[in-house]
Amino acid sequence: MSPGLIFFLAILTGVVIGIVGTSVVFVARRNRAEVAALRNPHVPQGVEEVLRALPQTAIVADPSHNVVRASDNAYTSGLVSRPGRLTTDIHDIASRAWQTGNPVEEVVRVPRGPFGSVELTYRVRAALLEPRYVLILATDITESLRVEATRRDFVANVSHELKTPIGAVTLLAEAVKEAADDHEQVQYFSDRMLLEAERLARLTRELIDLSRLQAMDTLEEAADVEVSDIVEQAIELTRVNAERKDIRVHAKITEGLVVWGDERLLLMCFQNLITNAITYSPVGSHIGIGARRLSDVIEVSVADRGIGISEDDQKRIFERFYRVDAARSRNTGGTGLGLSIVRHIIENHGGEIRVWSKLGSGSTFTVRLQAAEARRSGRDETTESIRLPKKVNS
Repeated sequence: MSPGLIFFLAILTGVVIGIVGTSVVFVARRNRAEVAALRNPHVPQGVEEVLRALPQTAIVADPSHNVVRASDNAYTSGLVSRPGRLTTDIHDIASRAWQTGNPVEEVVRVPRGPFGSVELTYRVRAALLEPRYVLILATDITESLRVEATRRDFVANVSHELKTPIGAVTLLAEAVKEAADDHEQVQYFSDRMLLEAERLARLTRELIDLSRLQAMDTLEEAADVEVSDIVEQAIELTRVNAERKDIRVHAKITEGLVVWGDERLLLMCFQNLITNAITYSPVGSHIGIGARRLSDVIEVSVADRGIGISEDDQKRIFERFYRVDAARSRNTGGTGLGLSIVRHIIENHGGEIRVWSKLGSGSTFTVRLQAAEARRSGRDETTESIRLPKKVNS
């Protein structure tokens, strides 16, 4: 082999080795770039800023359903699992968006937590996001559905409650007509008609009060309210009912306990509590009302020695139309709205109401409100002291 040929082959070998080496380096760099891209996926410019501004829970996922970007609450809402993948329901919606290329919208329910049966409801919409992602937007509609269900139940309850007195008045009117020649029967049926008409008027009045409480700003016309004055007025308004059952209502309230609120509504609150105590107390018993100040909180308690309330009933007594003793409520004309009105008044004043009760031993309802000067000062520690867990509210 001639020296020229050997020199040529050496040059050719060097070129080949250089090309191969360059290719290996290029492939290695490309692989590293792909790995880096998988570790730090790049979404289109501006998407992350949009995600932060959206009110909904937002998720960006790749075709393998790995979460690339997500709102902070996506992980706590049950839409994204901890390893960073879409949960099953969201996975299915994203898959349909990939397959069809069109936006997909669906309502899904996810567990609120690992225990219990409480669920959150989301309206989920998935759409393709170029070049290779899917955008998922989830709106929490749990509260709106709950409010709608409450509204339907309220309308159904009102319809049911109105049927009883209206039907009774109709029957009594027919009875009066048939017994027109019997003075005693006419008198009896007329008295019953008056009772049912009064019950219907009370129910209508309390429905209006409850509706206003749910719609109004309770403290729009707030002022300093002396607790002792309000309680004395409430006792006076319920005196006839108490004397009818020979029940003594005694109040021991220190003067100078002042809260910030609507005087008319607070009077309604304590009047309802005293009326409730009278209704469920035996003849000749005693009802005690006391008040005290604990730091910046004023507590007013109404205690009776009535039939008491079971633990199961205590969880529901503040619900609309709920009655502990339905038979007694029918005889006394109770509407089942009194305690619900009390709860709304107190909560609208930024306070809370608690109940202690034992069957056969009576009940104690305690209203907790912020003192007037603390309310106006708006001190953080006072605000925290009043926001305690509601043990019995519905």
